[in-house]
Amino acid sequence: MLRIGIVGAGMGGLAAAALLAQRGHAATLVERFAVPRPVGSGLVVQPVGLAVLDAIGAGQAARDLGAPLRQMLGHAGGRVVLDVRYRAGAPGLAMHRASLFAVLWQAAQTAGVTLETGSAVTAVTGGWVQRGAAGPVGPFDLVVDASGAGSVLSPLQPRALPFGAVWASVPWVPGDLPADQLTQRYHRASRMAGVMPIGRLPGEDVARAAVFWSLPVAELDRWPTVDFAAWKAEVAQFWPAMAPFLAPLTQASDMTVARYSHGSLALPHAPGIAFIGDAAHRASPQLGQGANMALLDAMALTVALDGGLAGALPRYHAMRRWHRRFYQAFSAVLTPMYQSHSAALPVVRDLVLAPMGRIGPVRRVLTALVSGDVLPPLAGQPWP
Repeated sequence: MLRIGIVGAGMGGLAAAALLAQRGHAATLVERFAVPRPVGSGLVVQPVGLAVLDAIGAGQAARDLGAPLRQMLGHAGGRVVLDVRYRAGAPGLAMHRASLFAVLWQAAQTAGVTLETGSAVTAVTGGWVQRGAAGPVGPFDLVVDASGAGSVLSPLQPRALPFGAVWASVPWVPGDLPADQLTQRYHRASRMAGVMPIGRLPGEDVARAAVFWSLPVAELDRWPTVDFAAWKAEVAQFWPAMAPFLAPLTQASDMTVARYSHGSLALPHAPGIAFIGDAAHRASPQLGQGANMALLDAMALTVALDGGLAGALPRYHAMRRWHRRFYQAFSAVLTPMYQSHSAALPVVRDLVLAPMGRIGPVRRVLTALVSGDVLPPLAGQPWP
């Protein structure tokens, strides 16, 4: 049994805490909020991420809340420029972050994870997690930094991406859009709108959708002062099918601003500490892999520790290195085709990549790409 401190109660931190505690380790979750809570709107748990949830014992609870996602379809004008379908019997699972948080939170509590909340972590020294005036927690044999993009422990210095988005969660509106499909619409690469079913929140019966609208960073900076009625009119003109979903929204603050960055640590570990999720690597959400990468990191670290602490961190890095690099590279290549000021890249997307995506072998590669298993998610392991 190892004493392991996990910093951050996000998706990766909760998954790591639950998995490690289930393996018999003494897992302590250190969270700065007095009451841990999710941040954000919708996400997609891909089949590889669902395999992690199944390993934790939270897969069915997640499926009960989420919405099966069988296709991603995008149009630019009257042309289909994105058409990716999941394997039959292995859909993605679109969820509200609060729903995924709830099932992982329950799994961590059931596994017997110790919780330390209410104070921000400032450093890790000699196996102790330092929290300023609140005093240290520990000592630990290993600390896992799962504190996300705001980590004060990770040395990662990512580059900011020029486009972000505004998001909101709204009731699902039955009508033209399929309830098992992420639907998007583009104008070149400078505008991207999307509607995605995300199931329901815990304790609710109302089906929900996540709506998003892509914006350059300069426009994101001005979002709080936007003429919201004029923006809704712009969206309705751009994509009439999205307008009914925006009806419950009355002001700019009803939508959450999301900014993105790209980068990764050459080594996701240092003496006595492992970095997982956004503390270790970040990319555009274009491939829908963010939460899945954190879940896979948590699984890989847990499997690596099955062989003992000695050599576990290099084993963890070896398991995740090529899968993570592949998806980050694809994200870097594809994102400018959907979110950029380029005039040429959308033409390549529409006239070259989209027709290629309808060819059988290429279609199967795209299916594997979104499913998260183009490469083995844990190299050298017979999992999942």
